[in-house]
Amino acid sequence: MKLKDRTALITGGSDGMGFATAELFLNEGANVAITGRSRERGEKALAELRRFGPVIFIRGDVSKPSDAKRMVERTVRRFGRIDIVFNNAGVYVEKLAEDTTEKEWDLVVDINLKGTFLVSKYAIPYMRRQCSGVIINNSSDAGLIGNRSCPAYCASKGGVTIMTKAMALDHAKEGIRINCVNPGVIDTSMLEREARASKNRRAYLKDAVEMHPIGRLGRPQEVARAVLFLASDEARFVTGTALSIDGGTTAQ
Repeated sequence: MKLKDRTALITGGSDGMGFATAELFLNEGANVAITGRSRERGEKALAELRRFGPVIFIRGDVSKPSDAKRMVERTVRRFGRIDIVFNNAGVYVEKLAEDTTEKEWDLVVDINLKGTFLVSKYAIPYMRRQCSGVIINNSSDAGLIGNRSCPAYCASKGGVTIMTKAMALDHAKEGIRINCVNPGVIDTSMLEREARASKNRRAYLKDAVEMHPIGRLGRPQEVARAVLFLASDEARFVTGTALSIDGGTTAQ
């Protein structure tokens, strides 16, 4: 029960890494609020997660300031405090710069980078009053190295990684720790959608596997375990770090 009596807000919590983290946090004793843009997916996730512990779903878009603020405020109203934020909501566009529309660029940067900033912005004042709090941002291996055919995504995740370090320095003396995780390719529904949208699903997934020296895709639960470590007291001396969970990809 590493998170007993603590409250966590997990954006993009209705699927993939966010859902896996919500389930793990609940099993570790936390109260959990998950968010998402789809009410249907959110309600489905809520029904599955309720058997593990106290959980609510908040529909909203992290790129909209009013929604980001409401996510934080509703979490506090329901559970009385906010101890952990996992900024997990994200989107991916695989296109060359010349083929990426301005609308697609704005979508990726607004959700991945601006959304992480906004939710953190509204959570930090509550954490400061508590003299404690943890923010974990979901970046990517693409936040550490360049990946092919996704400049908008790389730009957004590179921003998340460096913003994490800057914010960690700003709030270290206030009892607030801020870190990010940098996953490789994780076996989620988002990956499956990208694979199906490609010309050859099998070749797409084969290339994704071969990116990792360890020889396979990552699993959502493996990212969730890393997030749990950073959220727990076991990481009390850890702030401003970018933790790679990428099967060795960025070691090459």
